[in-house]
Amino acid sequence: MKDIEQIADYMREHKLVLATAESCTAGLIAATLADVPGAGALLDCSFVTYSEQAKRRCLKVSEITILRHNLTSEPVAREMALGALARSRANVAISNTGVVDDTDDEVPAGTQCFAWAFRSQSVPEGVAVFSATRRFQGDRVEIRRQSAEFALRELPVYHTQHN
Repeated sequence: MKDIEQIADYMREHKLVLATAESCTAGLIAATLADVPGAGALLDCSFVTYSEQAKRRCLKVSEITILRHNLTSEPVAREMALGALARSRANVAISNTGVVDDTDDEVPAGTQCFAWAFRSQSVPEGVAVFSATRRFQGDRVEIRRQSAEFALRELPVYHTQHN
């Protein structure tokens, strides 16, 4: 990812420390950032919660949210990001959940849901959360790579919106 250095520079400039909560990307968001020299100052931790049980156990995603909205949904992504933020020293969390194959009759292959959560004193709740859904094309590896890059590329966009 050619603009990862610019994202890392943005994070340094704004003193952002990241936690990730990853399902479909299986740690690739964190690994992409870790390719940048000095990433230790930018990355706190990464939760890889592939299964429904792990999302519930490690990130406290509500069973009701999963049943009501599906695992591949923005509400689940939002709860994943909030769970990662609550369980880390990070001031921003990115989450991803989705499907790359035809494994869900309700969700087309390549559908990915994301959330970005920022600790913020400028909102009454203390946390600003944004979410988005995208559909990527390609094989498993390509969809996961595109998802990780999208998640990081959008971090400055949403950070700017909440400030």
